[in-house]
Amino acid sequence: MRVLDLDLDFFLSDCCPLAPMGERPLESCAVPWTQEAVRDFLEKRCGLSCENPTPGRIFDTHDKALDFWQEQMESGRLRAPFSVVHVDAHADLAIGRPGPDFVLKAVLTRSPRSRAAIADYRKGRKLDEANYLLFALAFRWIDALTLVRNPRSKPDIPAVIWENEKTIRLRSDISTLMEGANGREPSIPFTVFDDYTRFAMEGFDFVTLAHSPRYAPASADKLLHIVGNYLKLC
Repeated sequence: MRVLDLDLDFFLSDCCPLAPMGERPLESCAVPWTQEAVRDFLEKRCGLSCENPTPGRIFDTHDKALDFWQEQMESGRLRAPFSVVHVDAHADLAIGRPGPDFVLKAVLTRSPRSRAAIADYRKGRKLDEANYLLFALAFRWIDALTLVRNPRSKPDIPAVIWENEKTIRLRSDISTLMEGANGREPSIPFTVFDDYTRFAMEGFDFVTLAHSPRYAPASADKLLHIVGNYLKLC
């Protein structure tokens, strides 16, 4: 199965610095795409249709994608592992603080069936919108990952997760010691498109959109409705 995972900050002329809690980036930091450009990307690059919208959901912060995916798996509508196309100005793989150590050294030591303790990670302030995708990989939910970047995206993929130029694999010294009980962590095909015009894929089972207000100026909010027309909210 295939999931399209969108972030509103992809549809900007530049990458805005993270705004303080409860605030938005300055309007001068980036200009939202035109509505026509957004529709063109969704229809020609992602194969979406307003006439036949794809099941999905819109949420405020991108880490809520984990809750949605877990909900759909529990209902039987989504089967893991599934492939994810992450369209975002950021990789959300924990390049910043607190970094990938918690996932690589604490989450990976747990049995795979007990790893998806999302509420506990949030309570402990270990899970957020900048690292949720690394958690999804650690949960073994994802069997292929594609990253489609904003043209002004900064390098933000942790070097430690690369296995080679085509795959990533999560591991640490302590997780390697646990392979007898947990099995070897899977190698995940990983494709990065720095130029989104070279990307084209269709056949998505679900589409999610993160508002991410601390990363996008308020003028971008008008695009939420445009993207929402391609979703059948569930």
